[in-house]
Amino acid sequence: MRFSGEVKMPAGAEQAGKGKVGSLRHVLSYLRAYRLQVVGAFLALIVTSSTVLAFGTGLRYIIDQAFSNEPSPDLIDHSFIYLLIGVFVLAGATYSRYYLVSWIGEKIIADIRRDVYARLVGMDVAFFEVSRTGDLVSRLMTDTTLLQTVIGSSISVALRNLLMMLGGLAMMFFMSPSLSIYIVGMVPIVVVPIIMLGREVRKLSRDTQERTADVSAHAEETIASIRTIQALALEKQEQVRFQQSVGALLDTALTRIRKRALLIALVIALVLGAICVVLWLGSRHVMSGEISSGDLSAFLFYAMLVATGTGAISEVVGDLQRAAGATERLMELKHLAPTITAPEHPVPVPSSLALPLHFDGVRFAYPARPGIAALDGVSFTIEPGETVALVGPSGAGKSTVMQLLLRFYDVQSGRILVGETPLMSFDPAEWRGRIGLVPQDPVIFSTTAYENIRFGRSDADATTIRAAARQAEALEFIEALPDGFDTYLGERGVRLSGGQRQRLAIARALVRNPQILLLDEATSALDSENERKVQLALEQLMKGRTTLVIAHRLSTVQNADRILVMDHGHIVAQGTHAELIEKSELYHRLAKRQFEAAE
Repeated sequence: MRFSGEVKMPAGAEQAGKGKVGSLRHVLSYLRAYRLQVVGAFLALIVTSSTVLAFGTGLRYIIDQAFSNEPSPDLIDHSFIYLLIGVFVLAGATYSRYYLVSWIGEKIIADIRRDVYARLVGMDVAFFEVSRTGDLVSRLMTDTTLLQTVIGSSISVALRNLLMMLGGLAMMFFMSPSLSIYIVGMVPIVVVPIIMLGREVRKLSRDTQERTADVSAHAEETIASIRTIQALALEKQEQVRFQQSVGALLDTALTRIRKRALLIALVIALVLGAICVVLWLGSRHVMSGEISSGDLSAFLFYAMLVATGTGAISEVVGDLQRAAGATERLMELKHLAPTITAPEHPVPVPSSLALPLHFDGVRFAYPARPGIAALDGVSFTIEPGETVALVGPSGAGKSTVMQLLLRFYDVQSGRILVGETPLMSFDPAEWRGRIGLVPQDPVIFSTTAYENIRFGRSDADATTIRAAARQAEALEFIEALPDGFDTYLGERGVRLSGGQRQRLAIARALVRNPQILLLDEATSALDSENERKVQLALEQLMKGRTTLVIAHRLSTVQNADRILVMDHGHIVAQGTHAELIEKSELYHRLAKRQFEAAE
């Protein structure tokens, strides 16, 4: 399935409703890898069910022996020894079943998460442009957690109760067909009300979880934005909003508690009431000699197995439906295919990219805005080793040029050539491996300074990383951190200033030693002193390399070999800084405005 539009996703698996149970067949392909463990779990399941059913027969035998005219102490002793052995067998088989089933569930969910995550990170940028990050994460985590619960618990519970319910029914009819007919008729009277109220309690439990998530999200958003909230004096307003969220949670929780209490009372009344009726009927049968006291005890035991098994299976059916819905959503992601892919027989990227980059009549519109051309008939060439700057007002198409060079998107018409080879002929991953990118708003990962730089090249050693940090003017502030290069930088580099994050990103590009440089106003967040230092470092790095620079401040590109002036997706002028001051009204206006602002 190829991606062709927005993937609409719920905020969480609990809100997603139910799916067709047949969708769970997708999980079978993951079960095949663990067929030995599945067989072991099934054997353990049979042993536990058979042992529980055997307890009823043992119970009948012990009671009949104890109340017989000539009770045999030895037979009773042996019976209890066998019963005790059965207890240990049941405990061991239950351990094996629980461990194996839970192990299988965890393994399968880990496999599914790996596959879905691999598919997501392999999707092209266009997919994420029209998809919500929170929904993707919800599918990856919440839906798989729900599926794990079913695979690692619910299915096993359903099979165990199904075996015991069928076995219990068979034993009941074997002991007393007439009494069994009464019991079968009573089961719906007892079970149906409990099931209906139980569904309502489960729905209220989901509602409570959703309200809890609302409170958590509100608190998280408030804490993350505390500076803005305090700056706008919104503390009281946020307290009122939070109180409303907590109030909604409290109302739902109290309703759930009330229904839960009613359910418990209903279970006690109906189940114990049914047992009283069975005891009354069974006592009449014992008095008439139709069954023995042991038969009645065993019959009650099997009747309890049938009743509890029926209730448990009814609950599992709802779990299976929700898990099927989760599986459908996960499989939608797994079967997505990116639109940006390597050709069947990719052309190897030349070891030396001493080749011109050529845009030939390129037209492109973003998937989210298909009717608006971000680039419209753009043509230009960047010679090997040349430094070309892109300038123009916001929305002119400068960043789009870089994204097309990175092949985050494919053009709708026209061509991008590397030498004489179309860009689409290369494997995107191999091509991007030759490019160094320093974005205007660099991403700092939630790890150490050392690892953040090493993301540029995974095999870089400490000496190389330190040299890159020094060249990017980042060494001084990194060594001043509490643990130096081993300092954890926090989520999105929260412990660093804007200029420090920018220099760390430059160090990451430097350690990559790329053949093509893409600089999206790489010095925009630096003060004048650090800008000068980093600019010198970048100039050394750019020597002999093809470089494309996006500049919002014209002072940073005056020494570029060539400047392309863009406006509304077109190249309206090109030349050196001095030439454009004379012949481009737009460039002259931009330069005059910025230089006057600087003065």
